[in-house]
Amino acid sequence: MKTTTALQFKNTFEKEVYEGLTAFPKRLSSKWFYDKKGDKLFQQIMDLPEYYLTGCEFQIIDQYKNEIATLFQESKGFDLIELGAGDGKKTKILLEEFLKQQLDFTYKPIDISQNMLEELERAILKKWPEINIKVKQGTYFEILEKLNNQPSDRKKVILVLGSNIGNLTHPQAIDFLKNIRNSMAEQDLLFMGLDQKKDPEKILKAYSDSQGVTEAFNKNILHRINKELAGDFDPKTFKHWPTYDPETGTTKSFLVSTKSQQVTLKNLNLQINFEPWESIHTEISQKYDDDVVNWLAQEAGLKVVTQFTDAESQFTDYIFKTDS
Repeated sequence: MKTTTALQFKNTFEKEVYEGLTAFPKRLSSKWFYDKKGDKLFQQIMDLPEYYLTGCEFQIIDQYKNEIATLFQESKGFDLIELGAGDGKKTKILLEEFLKQQLDFTYKPIDISQNMLEELERAILKKWPEINIKVKQGTYFEILEKLNNQPSDRKKVILVLGSNIGNLTHPQAIDFLKNIRNSMAEQDLLFMGLDQKKDPEKILKAYSDSQGVTEAFNKNILHRINKELAGDFDPKTFKHWPTYDPETGTTKSFLVSTKSQQVTLKNLNLQINFEPWESIHTEISQKYDDDVVNWLAQEAGLKVVTQFTDAESQFTDYIFKTDS
């Protein structure tokens, strides 16, 4: 087996797969779930009855769209910068409200998936050709850094929906928020959705649905490795296993090998051995309450200025400003 230093990786995917599968315990990042097939699977997940997050946030945005638009508006106009835009289903409610109120805005969706951005841009311009949309493919902070290097006196509203920050540990989340904070001026806002702590059974069902779509989504990373790195993973020999710790509010997902096996990744000249019931940690999804959110904000130099929640207080959208 070659060492990491001897290998020349063609891209970040190769590097992180190599490092994750040669680590102990083994790990793979959930961001690599998303290719063309993974995008479609996640759209299906968001429509599942067990996956309450989408419906709750949709309800919040629809109910409070007028108040939200009032908070966002600015005489010089504003840029709506959405991190992890996906299909923009919930954002479209806000865009329609902005048009109704004749607000001056530019929509700048950012996503790692070029496929999703192209579909989103087509859908937006087909329905509202008057919207000024500028899609940006890449990681959040690459794009934010580029935007910061383009001086503007327009207000920035940074949108992070769907509890995307939940894929980070608390220290990672603080770094994430600090990076956003560093890109914000005094007038700018951060609008962020965060899933709340609740009945553990309800949470687990959201990550292990009766139709098996979440399992297929988790295992898609193995299919992607097979396709892009000439791997020979047999996904049927791995069990999708979510857990939830109500003390920390942490949901984790694993792929657990059901037998002793060896997997080869030809493009990386790598062989990986699995013991029976050995796991690959693939995802974290953190749940929050107001105390944790205020602590994270304080650590990052932000403050909560207002918040909106659904009828059953299962999900909350917070609006932050710089704490200067």
